[in-house]
Amino acid sequence: MKYETNGVSLHVEARGTGETTLVLLHYFGGSSQSWSAFTDHLSDRYRCVAPDLRGFGDSSAPQVFTVDAMADDVAALIRYLGLARYVLIGHSMGGKVALALAARNPVGLASLVLLAPSPPTPEPIPEESRRRLIASYGQREAILENARQITSQPLDEPALEQLVRDHRRTSPEAWLAWLEKGSYEDIAARVAQINVPTLVMVGEGDPVLPRAVQQREVVDRLPNARLIVVPETGHLLPLESPARVAELIRDFLL
Repeated sequence: MKYETNGVSLHVEARGTGETTLVLLHYFGGSSQSWSAFTDHLSDRYRCVAPDLRGFGDSSAPQVFTVDAMADDVAALIRYLGLARYVLIGHSMGGKVALALAARNPVGLASLVLLAPSPPTPEPIPEESRRRLIASYGQREAILENARQITSQPLDEPALEQLVRDHRRTSPEAWLAWLEKGSYEDIAARVAQINVPTLVMVGEGDPVLPRAVQQREVVDRLPNARLIVVPETGHLLPLESPARVAELIRDFLL
């Protein structure tokens, strides 16, 4: 499905049925396809809607890539679809976008799930890592090596190929904007206003945003949040452990 909003053409994947819709926001360099294995375990009970955020996947790339601009796109999509009850689920970069939207306390938001989220404070990316990621844009071997470094569970070949395709479909402007600006945006003053039940998940072996960072920078800033550590999993939770993550979310939403 294509949806036009704010001068952007958003590609959106949807599957499943249910009274509650899961709005799925992907990680940096990912796309709506990043949720495919994960939604296999939830689409029997929930409607699952996954947009390609602006500049990623098959969505168009405008000139602005701020966290709030991405949140505006998602808010417009939710209004267009007429979602009366929904859950925001954001992974990594998508987690920060979900936090920005949830802080507006939108009508219909039932709860919030954050998977290894980029925190509302400036993300603690070492300068060497940031430069390496900027230089790795579009390079297959660099993409695969980064995936190996941030995961605990090896991804199967189809998942790795999808990961490479997603990274290569990311616009260079969106790639640079997140690493130089978006990840450093500070929206911490707003998130204390989030009043819905919130589940934060972190992989036991996440080297990017480990448990201590998630506790200090995310959980402790939210009035109604709890943290779950997923064993034998790194940063790419919905790709590494889709069944386990889906089960934990299903239990949280009951």
